[in-house]
Amino acid sequence: MSSGSHYTVLARRFRPQTFSDVVGQEHVSRALQNAIRSERVAHAYLFTGARGVGKTSIARILAKALNCPDVQDGVPCNNCEICEGISAGSDVDIMEIDGASNRRIEDIRSIRSNVGVRSMRTRFKVYIIDEVHMLTREAFNALLKTLEEPPPNVKFVFCTTEPEKVPDTILSRCQRFDFGTIEDNTIGERLKEIARSEGFEVADDAIELIARRARGSMRDSQSLFDQLLAFSEGTVQVSDVHRMLGTAGDDLLIQLFENVTDQRPGEVLNVLEQALTAGVQPGEMLDQCVGYVRDMMVILSGGATVPLCSVRDDSRTVVAEQARRATLQNVMAAFQILAEARSRMMRSTFARVLLEMALVQISLLEDLSAISRLLSGNLPELPAASSIETSDSVEKKTTDLSGSSESQQSPPEKSTPKVRFHTDSSDELLSQLVAFTPFTVSAALKATERIAISEPNTVELIVNSSLEFQKKVLETPEHRSTIQQLIEQFTGVQAVISIRSVQVAASVAKVPPSETGGSLSNRSASSETDQPEAPMVRNDIDPRMDAFVQEVADVFGARVDRVINAPTKRRAE
Repeated sequence: MSSGSHYTVLARRFRPQTFSDVVGQEHVSRALQNAIRSERVAHAYLFTGARGVGKTSIARILAKALNCPDVQDGVPCNNCEICEGISAGSDVDIMEIDGASNRRIEDIRSIRSNVGVRSMRTRFKVYIIDEVHMLTREAFNALLKTLEEPPPNVKFVFCTTEPEKVPDTILSRCQRFDFGTIEDNTIGERLKEIARSEGFEVADDAIELIARRARGSMRDSQSLFDQLLAFSEGTVQVSDVHRMLGTAGDDLLIQLFENVTDQRPGEVLNVLEQALTAGVQPGEMLDQCVGYVRDMMVILSGGATVPLCSVRDDSRTVVAEQARRATLQNVMAAFQILAEARSRMMRSTFARVLLEMALVQISLLEDLSAISRLLSGNLPELPAASSIETSDSVEKKTTDLSGSSESQQSPPEKSTPKVRFHTDSSDELLSQLVAFTPFTVSAALKATERIAISEPNTVELIVNSSLEFQKKVLETPEHRSTIQQLIEQFTGVQAVISIRSVQVAASVAKVPPSETGGSLSNRSASSETDQPEAPMVRNDIDPRMDAFVQEVADVFGARVDRVINAPTKRRAE
């Protein structure tokens, strides 16, 4: 090993020298090796992929395989002068160009003027342009003709992390290979080989943590590993990795989200204080929280084979249990909160405060799944009205279609005299439906303006267009079926249910006369001008019995004093 100022980092010393040494990119290695064997090597290649996955390394190996005098089956010897020069980056015929610093049209013109000069000692001249997407538009245009018809002894290899920025005219002249990210297990095995070669003893969980941290980049993992070996003294534990990176251990992260999912913000702050005192950096902690929330989302979405990125995979059971308590809606909301905090942290000096506020906000999230069910119209059934008002049973008074009044506790049976629909029975029919439907449906029926009865046997529920929620409740298949069955019991007619929205001038929805003691027309006078209407108390809605009001109050932990209509403006006719 080199020492002092001549030390060479691990990423350079353990750089792949043959196609078989490149891990995670077997599809690229196989294709290039077969092309060399069959002498079908293209004049231009484009290697795309994330940083540190082997693009430039394979470009060098390709150059060696094309020019090595002792190449066997597409594998260079790595012992001759040409192979050693290419590996060291000093061969005069293999030119590696940084596209970020040589991006002007003058730089490309220099390549065009030299491309026709014969190579000095190799069979092929190879131009390797890294980060080729950084070239200017004029530089790309200057390269087109040379790239399309280069001299027979010239090969181009372009490497980029952003292929979408490369013009289509360049893409169409190249053979493209996409490099994928490298699996954590593959990175871990490579790091173990390096540790043995360097004479270090590294714990398996420490290697696994570094591999996760590299996020699919072999070069990033080797750079972190190089730093870790310099940080330790012969033996490396997972605690050393956390201290070096400023991150929290798996146990502390699990404990933190245990308190988050149990909605204990005080304990969340205590655990966070413990982590920051131990040297955890707020930014790193926030990144770990984002990864943890991502893992919860993966588990709730059914990604059983998708690896976790924040903790070891053997903690999947604990994370899954926390995720089930949190629900998917809360997890997605938590991700948005953390992502916003991360964005703000990059522009702020109050990193700790932003982290604390984000975690406390997540721990105080309400049950968003309950709100989602509420908005979809799936309301729970409330106790019967008699059990709320008094312990004695209260018989409901209803009016049948013939106009007679009698005490009933259940809908009429099939033996009830069956009558045909007629227009005069619409109010009575609405009253009976309100009386006998469950509270979920009854609350929506109370907001119905009127019932229109038409032939053949069609019942049309007309709802104020401003009451979209009640309309959705009535449109639910099970609620529509309940209304249809009751109408059949009341009248003996198998009715067709239709629901229609209309614009109503008055701001108060129609309520059955039996409940209000008056008609809507007696309470709502028309206005000649657009004037705001004051809120009006809804005496027809009992907050203790209305399903919608009760569910909203339960979700938000509120106490309802009264129900009013929102202020509206009436438009002149």
